[in-house]
Amino acid sequence: MKELYLDCNMGAAGDMLSAALYELLSEEEKERFIAQLQNAGIPEVEIVAKPGSSCGIGGTRFEVRVHGVEEESEDVHEHVHHEHSHDHEHDHEHPHDHEHSHDNGHDHDHPHDEHLHDHKHDHDHEAPHTHDDNSDHIHHHHASMSDIEKLVSGLNLPEKVKRDVINVYKLIAEAESKAHRTEVSEIHFHEVGMMDAIADISAVCLAIDYLKPEKISASAIRVGSGQVKCAHGILPVPAPATAYLLNEVPIYAGELTGEFCTPTGAALLKYFVTEYGKMPAMKTERIGYGLGKKEFAAANVVRSIYGEKVTQGRRDSVVELSCNVDDMTGEEIAFCIEQVLKAGAPEAYTVPIGMKKGRPGTMICALCREEDKEKITQAIFKYTTTIGIREKSYDRYILDRSIKEVETQYGTVRVKESAGYGVSRKKAEFEDLARIARDQNISIAKVRDNLPGTPE
Repeated sequence: MKELYLDCNMGAAGDMLSAALYELLSEEEKERFIAQLQNAGIPEVEIVAKPGSSCGIGGTRFEVRVHGVEEESEDVHEHVHHEHSHDHEHDHEHPHDHEHSHDNGHDHDHPHDEHLHDHKHDHDHEAPHTHDDNSDHIHHHHASMSDIEKLVSGLNLPEKVKRDVINVYKLIAEAESKAHRTEVSEIHFHEVGMMDAIADISAVCLAIDYLKPEKISASAIRVGSGQVKCAHGILPVPAPATAYLLNEVPIYAGELTGEFCTPTGAALLKYFVTEYGKMPAMKTERIGYGLGKKEFAAANVVRSIYGEKVTQGRRDSVVELSCNVDDMTGEEIAFCIEQVLKAGAPEAYTVPIGMKKGRPGTMICALCREEDKEKITQAIFKYTTTIGIREKSYDRYILDRSIKEVETQYGTVRVKESAGYGVSRKKAEFEDLARIARDQNISIAKVRDNLPGTPE
């Protein structure tokens, strides 16, 4: 199974994520990838991948040029903790007015603009430019979420990629609406920042479409700390929209003061990442580094790691509950096993035994978790004639398991996949095979043989 791991120990932003993923592509794919983005039809946007380094580590920095200009930083968004000054401001796109430019396009005295129009992060390539002849005109154009959906739907990109871009942007709009206590329909985005954000989000979504990982995981996210001063007041780090986006995601401040995760970066992680924590066991195939522009004591990068997941299997503990009976019919014992399984035992079985005076008997066994043993004990007493139950604890080694749905010409079949300790197995769910065989009036073997890569 191909897995992608994102190391976000220096935060996350759209341009750094897109550069980190770009680095995982082959040389031929990189050329095709950039050409595809350039020809996607994002108005007045040019994307340039430039080599660079941070703390001696080589990587790539993405420049998004809107109307021919990469947005330059302005000293509008200051950190209140002046002893750290701007040396600790993270160099990604700013979440507002740039990366996805949350310039909610109402009048400047509107409370949305108080945060979104003037709150600019000190990421050198993303503050609004003022040296273009049309900059004043550009910076007074705004778009709603419906405008963005219409624009993205018309891009020359794969349909899945366009759906992903729209869904990521919807997460941003929803977070902004929560932060400003207004409806999503009232949220508007500044044109220049919007185009820049669409480019960053499209690049990430397209790169993931190229790589097609089956699972994406990430480290806990550094968000920074302190407060930032914008034209209309002082805001906490992480910014409100970022905080909403990272709800239920593991985050931490880190030792550097400043804003290290932008809403676009947060939205991309929220949309694609399914698990957070330490890097999983994998056989690494490619590693990429997406660069920010400022230098810190630590490398200012998002690192991407792509490879084959190593299935190690698992070890856990189970309780075995067992009893002996010699006065129950086979049908009664079968009914007992059925009820014990329904009660939550992951496994129940019988063993033929010889009892005193040569009487044939049956040992009934059920495996269960420690927290379920009282419930399973009650079920065994209820459905058997025994007057005593034995308990043993075992350690067991088990393969990692998952269930996938496989489409056949006869219908959908669930296939259980197990892997670990150097082996892998597949087995179709018998009930699905039997159901299709009955419905289609065919043999179970014929249904099984029709499965892609016939299970063992």
